[in-house]
Amino acid sequence: MNSSVPKTFDPNNFSLSDSAIEHFSSTLTNQDCLGVRFSVIEASGCSGYTYELDYVHEKESSDLIFEFKDVSIFIDKESFQFLKGTKVDFYTEGVNEGVRFLNPNVKAVCGCGESFEIEI
Repeated sequence: MNSSVPKTFDPNNFSLSDSAIEHFSSTLTNQDCLGVRFSVIEASGCSGYTYELDYVHEKESSDLIFEFKDVSIFIDKESFQFLKGTKVDFYTEGVNEGVRFLNPNVKAVCGCGESFEIEI
């Protein structure tokens, strides 16, 4: 599986891989919510920012909403400036699995992989 950031991207777009759509769709099946919120917040880690995922129970006025089949992704306008052009993937490698952000705006990732620096 290619985990590198694509060479070209739409800087105003946000996308999910098919495996991410399938993952979030199955996760949302048993939840009473509108979808999933992706946010970028200041990190307590060593590189400045981190991703945060939450269930959405109420739409915020600043939300941008992206629809992928039966999955709604909510991103506030401030976080979207850090997520423009990002593709979110869900991977399984052996016994490990997780959500991976292929974000062309990231210029450095800390050693622990929990936080990152952004270039916008």
